[in-house]
Amino acid sequence: MQIEQVEKEITTIRLSQEEVVIINNALNEVCNGLYLNEFSTRIGASRANVEKLLFQIRKIIDAMK
Repeated sequence: MQIEQVEKEITTIRLSQEEVVIINNALNEVCNGLYLNEFSTRIGASRANVEKLLFQIRKIIDAMK
């Protein structure tokens, strides 16, 4: 991972394919493999927002192939 730019509301980073897959797998486990009470409190985002991010990450992986 290379950090390109950090601002108050947005950060730009570069990730390898392996790193993107790690993020995908972690998000998938959080959304589908674990039952979490108070999901949004523990994760810091709603389940819907995390699932949306997971979908976007999957599209990135597909594009990298």
